[in-house]
Amino acid sequence: QGENLLYCFEVAPTQPALTQVTQCRTEGSTRGLAAVPRLALDVMACEVLRVLQLTDTALVPVSFLVPRKSVQEFHEDLFPDCTGTLPATNAQGWWAGDSQQVGRVSLHPARRPTETFTSPIIAGTGPTSTGHIDTDTGHTDADQTSGYSSPSSLASPGSTGTSLSASTGPSSGFASSPSQKSLQSILGPSSRFRHAQGRVLHRDCHLTNLRGLSLTTPGECDGFCANHQRVALPLLSAGGQIAVLELSKPGRLPDTAMPTIQNGTAVADLTWDPFDPRRLAVAGEDARIRLWRIPEGGLQETLQEPEVILRGHTEKIYSIRFHPMASDILVSSSYDMTVRIWELSAGQEVLCLQGHTDQIFSMAWSLDGKKLATVSKDGRIRLYEPRRSSQPQQEGPGPEGGRGARLVWVCGGDYLLVSGFDSRSERRILLYRAQALPEGPLSVLGLDVAPSTLLPFYDEDTSIVFLTGKGDTRVFLYEVTPEPPYFLECNSFTSNEPHKGFVFLPKTACEVREVEFA
Repeated sequence: QGENLLYCFEVAPTQPALTQVTQCRTEGSTRGLAAVPRLALDVMACEVLRVLQLTDTALVPVSFLVPRKSVQEFHEDLFPDCTGTLPATNAQGWWAGDSQQVGRVSLHPARRPTETFTSPIIAGTGPTSTGHIDTDTGHTDADQTSGYSSPSSLASPGSTGTSLSASTGPSSGFASSPSQKSLQSILGPSSRFRHAQGRVLHRDCHLTNLRGLSLTTPGECDGFCANHQRVALPLLSAGGQIAVLELSKPGRLPDTAMPTIQNGTAVADLTWDPFDPRRLAVAGEDARIRLWRIPEGGLQETLQEPEVILRGHTEKIYSIRFHPMASDILVSSSYDMTVRIWELSAGQEVLCLQGHTDQIFSMAWSLDGKKLATVSKDGRIRLYEPRRSSQPQQEGPGPEGGRGARLVWVCGGDYLLVSGFDSRSERRILLYRAQALPEGPLSVLGLDVAPSTLLPFYDEDTSIVFLTGKGDTRVFLYEVTPEPPYFLECNSFTSNEPHKGFVFLPKTACEVREVEFA
């Protein structure tokens, strides 16, 4: 009472027991509600429910219709026989033990009994031709066993004209007849993970009193990086200093100066070696990549000498990525419009990928490590197979806007998800089939208007992508599927203050007993 939302749920005897079908926003706020008896429904218009809403000044009927192609014939699967209006026994009979049921009547217009009530408010309650009343009590038992063949497909009020595509989703809990569409085909599928909850862990796990952080890392960089043991954070102080903090020692950091890595030049991007938790690769603005080795147990004193320096790029570096399968392989992209692949054991460049004509926003290795995808400011996505050729294997159209973009491999490595901007600076995500980049995106989803590029993180176990930008407070969650509608929205997570960076730990850090998956 006092609200203006009307929710409609489907109840099933199996999990999920409650599934929301639709919600309807009414004009006035509700003072009372009553359902119209089934005998008064307009069955030929496939009306399965009518509610009367009492507002401050009016009585408003709200009708729920199921879209069906044909409204010429009577749909028996939507309208099983309902309880009639003639009593089955009298008071003395009931006290004497008579448990007869009220006779059931057909809702078919041609087989209707005489209406026992009329009302000027409710349409279709005038007297109709007399039909027969079915008093077979065995009928009720048959209905129970068929799983309450009740209407399991409701559309939002008044949406009879919508065209709906059948889709593959978990069917509703009803044992419905073949002509009956499931809820999912009316509403489209919903994600199995739509109720995922983001939760900030207890303060005992936080690292606090961070000071002098560099918040001006380039847009191609995530801002900092983490593995399951430690995090590396670029600092503002001169000489490109990097703080390395142990995750096993949470709490408030001391006010005194901490030992750092002296990189010698401003940090453009940094990343941990996935196979060596003590090796950190740092790309500098002097076009060089330095590899640093963190001592066992963390930084005790300032590091000044890198293990290896990789030279080859002629201009500032955008981003660096380790290979997901092979040790000692690193890829880097630079303002000189080349992408170079390095072999770290030898400390030298082994391949230079050509074909870019403008700034390289992002690059990503495929899950199997065979291919490398890049997205560039020239509005193109390129796919390379570095072991075969230094030229792109295929190209396709990328996001229109030139403000920034990211890409990540999804759905077992068969698809590419790209986050970028349209020409009006709206942030959007695009899904491509990796084998068919020239055909353009399969699906495009606009999210919001904001200045920072959305950073996508993909969890391959649940197929959920997490998207947020530097300076945002909201993290979008979508389940990505290889069939339409491609993006299924899940609960988003909102933090109290804007984040300056956002990275995910390896899955081994998850508390699986709490069903934590990221």
